[in-house]
Amino acid sequence: MNARGLLSALLVALDEDGQAPPRRSQSEWIVDGILFLLAAVVGAMALVDAIGRGLEAPLLVFDVFAGAALCLALWWRRRWPVALGLASVPMFAFSSSAGVAGLIILFTVAAHHRWQLAALIGGLQLAMHPVFRSVQPDDNSLPRWADFALVVLATTAVVLSGMFVRGRRESRQERVRHAEAEQHLLVEQARHAERTRIAREMHDVLAHRISLLSLHAGALEFRPDAPPDEVARAAAVIRASAHHALEDLRMVIGILRDGAEGEAPQPPQPTLAALPELLEESRAAGMRLHTDVRVADLATIPDSVGRHALRIVQEALTNARKHAPSAPVDLRIEGAPGDGLAIEVRNAAPVLAVGEAEIPGAGTGLIGLAERATLSGGSLEHGLDEAGEFRLRAWLPWPL
Repeated sequence: MNARGLLSALLVALDEDGQAPPRRSQSEWIVDGILFLLAAVVGAMALVDAIGRGLEAPLLVFDVFAGAALCLALWWRRRWPVALGLASVPMFAFSSSAGVAGLIILFTVAAHHRWQLAALIGGLQLAMHPVFRSVQPDDNSLPRWADFALVVLATTAVVLSGMFVRGRRESRQERVRHAEAEQHLLVEQARHAERTRIAREMHDVLAHRISLLSLHAGALEFRPDAPPDEVARAAAVIRASAHHALEDLRMVIGILRDGAEGEAPQPPQPTLAALPELLEESRAAGMRLHTDVRVADLATIPDSVGRHALRIVQEALTNARKHAPSAPVDLRIEGAPGDGLAIEVRNAAPVLAVGEAEIPGAGTGLIGLAERATLSGGSLEHGLDEAGEFRLRAWLPWPL
């Protein structure tokens, strides 16, 4: 880093120091108190030693005031570490009692800022050491080079310790950010899965009702001379189907709500126990439907299985009405606990069926059925069989 870049970094750091730090925690109060006492005690011991070596009165006054000021400044070292670090530099030139407090501030700079700033302040403090030795009473216990080497070693250890603490804190913050990013990704995946599930529910629920409406409305359109009683019956079926479609739509939209406190719980999803009503609606719409249900009591099927089974049957009948409206449909349901539940729907292929499909489709019905069966632990297959009929077969697990 050149001098211009270092000056820019220093100005940025000084600007950041002016910002109020987060509220100090109880543990931080304890740590700051211990460091203040340590700096004051060690500074007082250094001052007593200097007096014993013959420190003169004018320099003694400066030493006492500088040491006391820098020890008190430790309470604000978290807010202005760089500014206090620079302020400590001239004190290192004449004050023996400010040494420990200055090193603590240097550690704070290294722990919260880039190493270049800590190196700059540490270097300036070291540059004051020859001045300090020239104004302080001479101590012949160590050679000058050994004394300076100890000071360099202590300053380097303080800077490296602060850098180590900063590295650990940044690593911990990075892990937290990574965990938050993973959590955000999981939430987005869950939302996507929920949107897909809601779209599948809307398709399965509404396609059945709307196809019934289309068939009855088509009958009225092509038979304008129908007897009044038949028109009235068809209109009643259309009204009832529209009412059921609105109820189903309200139920599905309820899934989109957040479910705030105080809201009524959503009604349970229909299961295979509602199959007779579904078959009756389809026959009333004019479907030639032949059923073979080999389950004695549909209510004994677990709800988790019955919901998927009913939607599969509903979508299969809807597809038959869309693509082969005039073809007969064969429905077969069989199974037992432990063996699973098998659903088979057959009808003439759309190309072979008399009449053309007039109800548009999005082409996602069979995809949704396959996904529903897979999510429940089962399987689904569809296509033309050897006889040229369209065959849909699904198998769902039915636990004991």
